[in-house]
Amino acid sequence: MKEYTEAELKYKAEAYCSKSEHCPAEVREKLRQWGAEPEVAERILSGLAKDRFLDTSRFCRAFVRDKYRFNQWGRMKIVQALRMKQLPSEDIEAGLEEIDEEEYSNVLKSLLAQKARGLKAGNDYERNSKLIRFAVSRGFAMDEVLRYIRQADEFLD
Repeated sequence: MKEYTEAELKYKAEAYCSKSEHCPAEVREKLRQWGAEPEVAERILSGLAKDRFLDTSRFCRAFVRDKYRFNQWGRMKIVQALRMKQLPSEDIEAGLEEIDEEEYSNVLKSLLAQKARGLKAGNDYERNSKLIRFAVSRGFAMDEVLRYIRQADEFLD
């Protein structure tokens, strides 16, 4: 494996951060893979943060937007993923404020409607329990799911 100088590592990390938003844990892992010593990695990370290549609140906002729009994840799954990336709670909360409530509701409704069309269930109870399990596994809160399941007859029949 090639040995990199600190300047080369910093340049590689800047290029990595320029391509897309990354959190400090991802960049730290990349630096480790490139062979950076922990103290060198921390110096590079602080430099990247100072130069605004790394910004945890910006990362959280982008992550939240992408996950609920494109992956159709619910709040719970998004929060769990951000916590696994070791991000500060304040930044996670700020990121969640990016969620447009109407768009979020529409995502949940369309997910449930789409899933219901493909479900095989003997009765409403069985269908509803399958829909609830599905939506909760996508990270939507139980109360959000139940609200739409109760209104389900409008869009499921």
